[in-house]
Amino acid sequence: MPSYLDQKFGLAGRVALVTGSSQGLGRSMALALAHAGADVILNGRDAAKLAAVAAELSALVPTARFHAVAADLADRSAVERLIADSIAWQGRLDILVNNAGLIKRTPAADHTDADWDLVLDVNLTGVFTACRAAGRHMLARGSGKIINVASLLTFFGGITVPGYAASKGAVGQLTKALSNEWAARGVNVNAIAPGYMRTANTAALQADPVRSKEILSRIPAARWGEPSDLEGAVIFLSSAASDYLSGHVLTVDGGWCGR
Repeated sequence: MPSYLDQKFGLAGRVALVTGSSQGLGRSMALALAHAGADVILNGRDAAKLAAVAAELSALVPTARFHAVAADLADRSAVERLIADSIAWQGRLDILVNNAGLIKRTPAADHTDADWDLVLDVNLTGVFTACRAAGRHMLARGSGKIINVASLLTFFGGITVPGYAASKGAVGQLTKALSNEWAARGVNVNAIAPGYMRTANTAALQADPVRSKEILSRIPAARWGEPSDLEGAVIFLSSAASDYLSGHVLTVDGGWCGR
């Protein structure tokens, strides 16, 4: 008989898709879900890189199955195919983690239409398209977990990232809107808002001595977050332990929002 912790937090028999999981936060969350017992669909734009990550994670968690599907999430039809392919792999999709995202750092007055459109297409339209396609499947089954990756800029405006801030603010509201419609039908929609994490997206900030010092001075934990810091949150939001949690944006920020 499964232990209490396995019943509450275990993901055996579940199938999860993590977008943008060839590196950084997505890779860590995919690894965590596999350790908790899920079979995981990995996604990224580079098929070769994705295959290498799938092989690497398979060696780390040999009890889990991994499936790689390359897709450009700026393309709505590609997102639709990604969800369809993910469901077809084992005939079901229990968990969707919308992690893929990008950032363009330019002062607002110089922010190009192309950069604005690309950021919104990936960070917001791609998330909604994936939620809608996976949501239809989950609603038909009467169960499912959707976790959107928001940001501290879901709450704050940031500097020189107008498109990113707009998209992540919208992700928070989208999470709540979907929860309002789907929670009573067995589909929980929540979000994780990471703090300042040590990833490729923040490389420019980490390399800037002034901005890095400003950021660190406000984090009570006194350090940048690591991708592994999201592992507990994604397991919790994917598991039965969070069945009565919906429409929530969970900050994992070293205490930033408390300052």
